[in-house]
Amino acid sequence: MRITLAQLNYRVGDFEGNVSLMNKAVSKARDEGSDLVIFSELCITGYPPLDLLENLKFLKEADKALHHVAAGCRGIAAIVGAPVINTSPEGKKLFNVAMVLSEGRIIFTARKALLPTYDIFDEYRYFEPGREFGIFEFRNKRIAVTVCEDLWDEQPDENYFGKSRLYTVSPADELAKLKPELIINISASPFSYTRTTVRQEIFKGKALKHGIPVVMVNQTGANTELIFDGGSMAVKKDGTILHQLPFFEESIFTFDLDELTSGGRSREIPIPDHTELIYKALLTGIRDYFGKSGFKKAVLGLSGGIDSAVVLCLAAEALGNENVTALLLPSRYSSKESVDDAVMLARNTGVNYNIISIEQPFTAFEEVLKPVFSGRQADVTEENIQARIRAVILMAWSNKFGHILLNTSNKSEAAVGYGTLYGDMAGGLSVIGDVYKTDVYRIAAFINRNKEIIPPQII
Repeated sequence: MRITLAQLNYRVGDFEGNVSLMNKAVSKARDEGSDLVIFSELCITGYPPLDLLENLKFLKEADKALHHVAAGCRGIAAIVGAPVINTSPEGKKLFNVAMVLSEGRIIFTARKALLPTYDIFDEYRYFEPGREFGIFEFRNKRIAVTVCEDLWDEQPDENYFGKSRLYTVSPADELAKLKPELIINISASPFSYTRTTVRQEIFKGKALKHGIPVVMVNQTGANTELIFDGGSMAVKKDGTILHQLPFFEESIFTFDLDELTSGGRSREIPIPDHTELIYKALLTGIRDYFGKSGFKKAVLGLSGGIDSAVVLCLAAEALGNENVTALLLPSRYSSKESVDDAVMLARNTGVNYNIISIEQPFTAFEEVLKPVFSGRQADVTEENIQARIRAVILMAWSNKFGHILLNTSNKSEAAVGYGTLYGDMAGGLSVIGDVYKTDVYRIAAFINRNKEIIPPQII
């Protein structure tokens, strides 16, 4: 029996695009002699669909898309994820379901039992948990199917006041009683650099605990603020990873199930260090935010500091330097060195740049406010006026040319309230808003790993 892992990049609500991606994967898997192709959680709708799940028309379109994929499953089966309406008079309106498609029909369904409500998740808002566990037979193999969190019933506790077991039931334990020969998990597991190794250990642990091979398929790409890193894997029953797909890339990979049960050689991909993972995640986030929103060009303010330098490099790499414009907005307080550094960086990256002095509008504000500020010393008020002037100019550029303004504030600044409302907090996408300052420095060093792009005096 041959199995294909389809690690793809979906767009929420783009049924036509998602179906096209999946149909191409089915065709490729069929051409490679595969018997079963596995997709990720809620792949039909894209993840996370959020309140679109409250829209009946959306759900009907999802059902149509599901049947389009099913129609293409001839001579091959597929496991897909989709929302299904709960026809019972009690409970939430929907189930989060994994479905097995074969010869144009749905031959098996498995409802997600564990619905996370922590961190970015709020699944119990929409879905009723599954309470029954079963397996299906395919090509003379007994197969169990689970959905993402169903195998995360035990996970490391990251809070001093927390639990490692968040649920009162373990789907893996229940399914193991039915003696499956393979456990499949379809996932939509977002990236967190602290969880990449944890995810591996969870799936390796489940395989080892029950002596059953585990196959997990995750999605890749970004949808709004969520970034998915892929890293799909096939784990042997002894807990070693036989195959692992790349991080932050689409990948379709076919292998023989016998490899999982025999002594096949491990092809585990070493997990990159957390700086490289964050770097790749940010590139993915920028690229998909723009691509899926229909935008191509970005603008940002380049100060000569490390935050805007890192954001500029990320944007140039993700979008292409021809699609990025840097505005240098010096004031009377800007040093010549900081302007020179910013110019050098712009030239190193090959982006478009303009220098626009804010001295004239700043002087105008001073004159306008002189009567009411009379007798008071200059303080943070004047500093904030400069930041707000820069925001006005940047937003004017954004409006005039249709560029998305990139915010350059980091997480450490946000955590302590270090920023100017309506000033340097402006922007349509906060590129490093979830990155601590210490990691900003590490990313800068990573960007310069092969050659000097960011001038060392900025770092």
